[in-house]
Amino acid sequence: FIGPLICGYLGEQVNWHLGFSAAGFGMAFGVIQYKLGLKHLGDAGKLKATDPAQRKNDISSLIRGVAGLLTIFAVLWVIDYAGILKITLTGVAGATGVIIVGLALLYFLFVIFFKDLSSMEKKRVVVIAILFVGAALFWSGFEQAGSSMNLFAERLTDRNIFDWEMPASWLQSVNALFIIIMAPIMGSLWVMLGARNPSIPTKFGLGLVLLGSGFLVLAWGAQYTTDGGPGVSPMWLVATYYLHTIGELCLSPVGLSSVTKLSPKPLVGQMMGTWFMGTALGNLIAGLVAGQFETLPITELFGNVATIVVVAGVVFLIFAKPIKNKLIGDIQ
Repeated sequence: FIGPLICGYLGEQVNWHLGFSAAGFGMAFGVIQYKLGLKHLGDAGKLKATDPAQRKNDISSLIRGVAGLLTIFAVLWVIDYAGILKITLTGVAGATGVIIVGLALLYFLFVIFFKDLSSMEKKRVVVIAILFVGAALFWSGFEQAGSSMNLFAERLTDRNIFDWEMPASWLQSVNALFIIIMAPIMGSLWVMLGARNPSIPTKFGLGLVLLGSGFLVLAWGAQYTTDGGPGVSPMWLVATYYLHTIGELCLSPVGLSSVTKLSPKPLVGQMMGTWFMGTALGNLIAGLVAGQFETLPITELFGNVATIVVVAGVVFLIFAKPIKNKLIGDIQ
């Protein structure tokens, strides 16, 4: 909540270098706070002692992986420098997306067909793969907050308060404020519902529908913008952020816990890593979508995003019951 206020003010009103520096100091303080707070966590999250030979093998694998990535980057640089093939950021982003999807697909297929798992464990891995797709779609829309929605705030929103203009980046704090307010309420609601608590795929469907509804609101507000004319009220963005926040609270914490619950015990770490690949894919798609801000009409851009995520959410809601009954079982 405080970060966008401080960094946004410094970056927009004083100096961009100061804004980025403040962000760096904030991240450093976050790490310090985490290290100081470790003593309060007890044994939670501590790994069991690994065999020295296995540990050595893991380190060797990590080194080989890093070396492989560096080699790929070096080859791409040589190809681009020599003029053999023109490599663009958009092309790299698109290729990275294909690689992420391919790796995730291969991993899920490998686990399902070649790992020694029970029938129920395999079904639950299928559920994780389905949730992976839902999460990627959700974050591809949600992460418009720092790109296309921020541009909307800067260029198409009236931020004047008397003779002072509020920095556009301050609207980034609205999401954090709503999380602070709504997280305890949503958490209490799930506990209160008890046995009637919506299933994991139902919450994913709700999250996607709420995200899409937020973009419908923004597309509606965008209709009132004109080139060179006065901007629209920031309340259009506030309403959008509210819907996005409720959607995030339906999907994000549930997604993390569901991966832990649904994963076969020996594969929890790998599955969690694969889950974050879905988040990475969503962020990557978000960047590609935001790149259309200059070329597509803004109502069409936000309308397209809304349509895709709402349809995906409805599909999740339609199939939530069979997924719960046939693939998930008694896990909430």
